[in-house]
Amino acid sequence: MASKKKKSAGQAIGGFFKAIGGFFAEFGKAVAKGDFFTKLSLIWMGAGYARRKQYIKAIIMTVLEAAVIWFTVAFSTRYVPKFGTLGTVKAEMIFDPVTMKNIMNDYDHSFKILLYSLICFVVWFTFFIIWIKNVTNAYKLQLKAQNGEHINTFIEDVKTYKDEKFHITLLTLPVLGIVIFTVIPILLLILVAFTNYDQNHMPPTELFTWVGFDNFARLFGGGGLSSTFGYTFVRVLGWTLVWAFFSTLTTYIGGILLSLLINNRRTKLPKLWRTLFVVTIAVPQFVSLLLVRNFFANGGIVNTFCEAIGLTGWLNDIGLISTSYIPFLSAPGWAHVMIIIINIWIGVPYQMLIATGVLMNLPADQIESARIDGAKPRQIFAKITMPYMLFITGPTLVTDFVKNINNFNVIYLLTEGVYTTTNQALANSQAKEVDLLVTWLFRLTQDYYNYKMASVIGIMVFIICSVFTLVAFNRMIKGDREETFQ
Repeated sequence: MASKKKKSAGQAIGGFFKAIGGFFAEFGKAVAKGDFFTKLSLIWMGAGYARRKQYIKAIIMTVLEAAVIWFTVAFSTRYVPKFGTLGTVKAEMIFDPVTMKNIMNDYDHSFKILLYSLICFVVWFTFFIIWIKNVTNAYKLQLKAQNGEHINTFIEDVKTYKDEKFHITLLTLPVLGIVIFTVIPILLLILVAFTNYDQNHMPPTELFTWVGFDNFARLFGGGGLSSTFGYTFVRVLGWTLVWAFFSTLTTYIGGILLSLLINNRRTKLPKLWRTLFVVTIAVPQFVSLLLVRNFFANGGIVNTFCEAIGLTGWLNDIGLISTSYIPFLSAPGWAHVMIIIINIWIGVPYQMLIATGVLMNLPADQIESARIDGAKPRQIFAKITMPYMLFITGPTLVTDFVKNINNFNVIYLLTEGVYTTTNQALANSQAKEVDLLVTWLFRLTQDYYNYKMASVIGIMVFIICSVFTLVAFNRMIKGDREETFQ
């Protein structure tokens, strides 16, 4: 049976631009060949519907158009004209000769100007798409009328959104939520990266403005000799990728091996073992991490025990440590290794449950055939079990890697208040050796109000995660590998 080939990323992108071209081509045709009422829809959006006696639609589109005009006049004109400078008037107290009191002047707020202008742009763009689609629909109604075809009433149109167009009904609210809670914040993050928004430019007492690509230049080694962001970015990015790789690999392999061990026929009381590991999931992660941090602190119970048995002194004698305690979470190297080990303990139970579900559906006929042919357990694991696991859980593996790039909890909760960097270059950039890009971003915003550099780092995190995800998924779904296991 011939398998269907998957579209490549290039073909998908080409199809996307082709669809956009077709969308505007339909609009051009409607404007060129439309009758008077279709062309009038360019000015009065309800004209085409009113001509075809779809009065409710005409009213809806007219109200929508009036609302956007009111929004533009009453709201947008207060902020969009200032978008180019992000404000020029600082907040200050001035004397009012009428009331004989000091009052706050009519000041500009750079962040509000930026945010509200962005909202205006999104509203206008959405309205622009609806406006084009409205003219196209008016032309389609014109063609139906000319051909003597039935034109739906408003009730019939509503019913179509319950039947053949029900997918549009279901997707409307999720898409609206994505635009409000995802698209607009991402666009705002991108815009802030091109400003000098930091603790020295905090509205309304101070204003920030556009600085172009200066922040990106600083992150990649520019900005003068006093800037250490380039050095810090390379160090933090390197540790982020190392952490994401090992934390994903260790928990993934560990979960599979633990699942195989528990489900082995020779294992006694498998339900008890499975329950014990599942119980660790029931405990909130931040509670577990805070407890573990206290256990491995410089004066924690683990260090007390190690000192009592002489391990601390022995490590000191051979030169591995130079302190009276083992710096599990307070020194480079030690902290990096301990974080990965602790994450294994936290992440393996999740992977065990996933692996258990997959192993229950292994192709039994292939395993039985392999055993009859004399294959050993290791060979069955390498040739059948592991390839099947990778095939089924491949997408999960990709999402786990991306999730670990942004794994804020493990890093922050284990090291905050325990780890202090001695690297002055990192300290100048408000980072530590154990920071991921996401924890560095958080520190820049929460502790130092350096929103401009945090936004640049956020963009880099987004690019790294999106590129990795696109490449990984494209390779995983390439071809029809399912037939291999059938």
